Amino acid sequence: MIRGTTSLIAHIGYPTHTFKSPMIYNPYFEKAGIDAVVVPMGCQSDAYPAFLEAVFSLTNISGALITMPHKVTTVGLLDEVSSAVQIAGACNAVRRSSDGRLQGDLFDGEGFVRGARRKGAAVEGARALVVGCGGVGSAIAASIAAAGAGELALFDAHAASAQGLGERLTQFYPKLQVVAGQRDPAGYDIVVNATPLGMNDGDPLPVDVGRIAPSTFVGEVVMKSEMTAFLKAVQARGCRFQVGTDMLFEQIPAYLEYFGFPTTTAEELRAVAKLSY
Repeated sequence: MIRGTTSLIAHIGYPTHTFKSPMIYNPYFEKAGIDAVVVPMGCQSDAYPAFLEAVFSLTNISGALITMPHKVTTVGLLDEVSSAVQIAGACNAVRRSSDGRLQGDLFDGEGFVRGARRKGAAVEGARALVVGCGGVGSAIAASIAAAGAGELALFDAHAASAQGLGERLTQFYPKLQVVAGQRDPAGYDIVVNATPLGMNDGDPLPVDVGRIAPSTFVGEVVMKSEMTAFLKAVQARGCRFQVGTDMLFEQIPAYLEYFGFPTTTAEELRAVAKLSY
């Protein structure tokens, strides 16, 4: 039963969006005995600014999960944002501080880094390559930089996107070596595919897999199919890898911490989730 004291997390997206988060968070809250609930809320783009303000007038709101197409708009509606938000130009988590200020952060990249570390990948001092510098790629690049990577190579079909992301990264991490326009995976410790390339058998691959060393840790962001053609190819090379859904489950503990709830593990979340893919 939802009461006036129940902590609410609003998941705000476009009206036609399929909201998966309640199927992960709510079973966890129930199992852990936490009086909280994630509520999906569809909102048209033109109504979104006023709607976000109204949501945070609720007395029992703990935070909001923001889904496309509102991630970019959100940045300009907040009082304070993290470095990840400033680098990526998007925000997917909003909370209200004790003094009433709206704060925002971005956890897509944090989910990737947490998953990589739990699988044994060393991010600190690593040489990393991110292919695809859109929203997800930018978020992952920001988190890899924050985790202490030594070098970050960026590639995007639109060269200006990689160049712009590189410039924003160096503003916040001046000691980080950034190389824009590089897509050769040879010599990199971490390779991330943040594009739709290599999803299906026969598709063009994002990089030359034959140039990836077996010791490289490889990440994928596609969630429609866990074992994409790209991941099958790097698996055949002997690489350790991370599927796209791992990034989803790994970022949820970070959200919980951000909103002030008891945290958990990706394994526990997977065990209780009521998702169907």
